[in-house]
Amino acid sequence: MNDSSWGAPPQAGYWGPTDHGPGHGHGQVPGHGQVQGHGHGHVQGAAPAGPAYDAHDAPQTRPMPIVPGVATYGGNQDDDRGAARRSGSPVRNDTNPEPMPDSSQPAPKPQKKSAGRDLSAAIGVGVGLGAVIVASLFVVKAVFVGVVAVAVVVGLWELTKRLDERKGIRAPLVPLALGGAAMVVAGYVRGAEGAWVAMALTALAVLVWRMTEPPENYLRDVTAGVFAAFYVPFLATFVAMMLTADDGPQRVLTFLLLTVVSDTGAYAVGWRFGRHKLAPRISPGKTREGLAGAVSFAMVVGALCMQFLIDDGAWWQGLVLGLAVAVSATLGDLGESMIKRDLGIKDMGTLLPGHGGIMDRLDSLLPTAPVVWLLLVLFVGSG
Repeated sequence: MNDSSWGAPPQAGYWGPTDHGPGHGHGQVPGHGQVQGHGHGHVQGAAPAGPAYDAHDAPQTRPMPIVPGVATYGGNQDDDRGAARRSGSPVRNDTNPEPMPDSSQPAPKPQKKSAGRDLSAAIGVGVGLGAVIVASLFVVKAVFVGVVAVAVVVGLWELTKRLDERKGIRAPLVPLALGGAAMVVAGYVRGAEGAWVAMALTALAVLVWRMTEPPENYLRDVTAGVFAAFYVPFLATFVAMMLTADDGPQRVLTFLLLTVVSDTGAYAVGWRFGRHKLAPRISPGKTREGLAGAVSFAMVVGALCMQFLIDDGAWWQGLVLGLAVAVSATLGDLGESMIKRDLGIKDMGTLLPGHGGIMDRLDSLLPTAPVVWLLLVLFVGSG
């Protein structure tokens, strides 16, 4: 920095020297050329008091030494000090100059919205699972019951494994798996009565099995075991009970279609138009607009299914059924999101590429099954 910048008279709008008289200045430049600033930046000896100012009579000041490591103000903020620094501030760090923006480089393009998963893999796995389910559903009912039982056992394995890994909760898997599979079969063979009996026996088996280990955390582990028995196999039993009706495959297909359509409508509408969060503390990705999409899609498909698939069904019953499915599926999804947040995980497993684990696909199906079963019984009976 040369002397002329310090010896020039004060300029209007210049950050540092002010238009006050000599009596108001607080900044002094001692003989060693170091700035001792206290606010207004007046230069001692720059101009004698008097009616006129002559730049030739002003004493020449020595160059101000460069002080390495002088902190700059405000970073990249557009304040008055930052503007002055860019236009030639009297204090400058020449040892580490700020880079000038390169106008030749194009501005970064805005990023597109992403689903957060491998969409192609998710579609492929979903189509494959759908083909297996539909084939078993309309060929041999017992095969479909076996598919449900296998899904229940895998879901229990994922849930108990995550509880053990993240929380140290050791819910006994063996009685849960055996009792869960038996629960699904009992529901198909004996209906609701068989399901309740199997549920009670599974809970008792969990209590007894856990007694073979030390008593520490016994209550915590058996509570988690009873919860897992109710959450996964007992709720899945209502799918098997739907299948016992004469139009059982059509009822199960309606249940699956409505749940999938509800999730798809929520995703499509929420991804495109979602602005208002539904439950940001539980699942930040869900929006109120997405819920509206889920309700709309499910009600339309519900009316079509009740009119053309279900014996003695009416379209208006499908509207009620679609609304109930959209609400229960959303609550089920939020419920498992709450569990995963408590465990500190994103997915329950990695078995299904693009989807996560089995439990990540059962989250909305499980609580929806008893809702659909009950409404269909009320609307058209259990036969």
